[in-house]
Amino acid sequence: QVQVVESGGGLVQAGDSLRLSCARSGGTFGSAMGWFRQASGKEREFVAAISWSGADTIYAGSVKGRFSISRDNAKNTVFLQMNNLKPEDTAVYYCAVRPGGYASPVGVATGYADWGQGTQVTVSS
Repeated sequence: QVQVVESGGGLVQAGDSLRLSCARSGGTFGSAMGWFRQASGKEREFVAAISWSGADTIYAGSVKGRFSISRDNAKNTVFLQMNNLKPEDTAVYYCAVRPGGYASPVGVATGYADWGQGTQVTVSS
């Protein structure tokens, strides 16, 4: 059984930085992983994703250049470094595991099978 636990959210001011962590246990070796977010009253949207090796990363246009995804496979952890945060980044951030070993990262929620409970990020203006 796959367990996914996000941490690192909080309340910050516009322009600040935060680093989210996602600890994963169980599941298929070699999984790509992704971050999604859902603001209140809105659909869940893709943020960033990374391949098992870390060589392939993809980002939503709204965060490209500000957010960076990385991973430490020895610790089964994926990170999302968020810089220059904006009020529109306010959302619950979810980490997700893509099924299948060594699959490429994708930017759609249907490409992921296991999800965490989310961590709240609030950016004040």
